Amino acid sequence: MTGRRISIEQSDATWPERYQKEASLLQRVLSDIPVVIHHIGSTAVPGLAAKPIIDILLEVTSLHLLDKHNDTLRQAGYTPRGEYGIAGRRYFVKGENQRTHHLHAFEVGSQHTVRHLAFRDYLRQHSDIAQEYERVKRKAAEHSGNLSERYSQFKNDFIQRHEALALREKSHRQPG
Repeated sequence: MTGRRISIEQSDATWPERYQKEASLLQRVLSDIPVVIHHIGSTAVPGLAAKPIIDILLEVTSLHLLDKHNDTLRQAGYTPRGEYGIAGRRYFVKGENQRTHHLHAFEVGSQHTVRHLAFRDYLRQHSDIAQEYERVKRKAAEHSGNLSERYSQFKNDFIQRHEALALREKSHRQPG
C-alpha cells in the first residue's frame, strides 16, 4: 500500500500552468520523436474540482520509439508502468506517494485519445454535467477507502455513460 490519500480539491488556477510547464519539459526530453501533448482529466476542465494531479495525454507515432525513452523519462521524474491495464497505452507516474502528474501515451489515431479528448471537451461545454461529475468524484473519494481501483470503479458508470454521449455529440458536430 502506497499510503496515498484520495483528495478532491477545488479547481486551482495554477493547473493549466503546471500542465504547460510539464508539456514543455516533455517536449524537450522527447525532442527526437514526434509528439502531440494534451491536457486531459478534471484538471483540464476550468472550475471542476479534482485530485490535484495533472493528467497528460501524449500522442506518439510509435510506442516502440517511446519505450526507448524510459530512462530519459525516469530522469525527468516519471516512473514507467507499461500498459497498466489498457492495451496500446504506456502509462507513467510522477511522484510516488505525492503524485503530481499522470502521463498516458497512445499512438496517433488511437480510439483512447479520441475518447479522452471528447470527454474533456464535453465537460468543458456542459458545466451542469461537470458539476454532476464533481459530486460523483467527491462521493467516490469518500467511499473508496483511499484505494485507487475502488475510486475509479465508483466513477466508471458515470464516465462510460457520458463518454458515449460525448462521442455521439462530437460525431454530430463533425462535417459529413
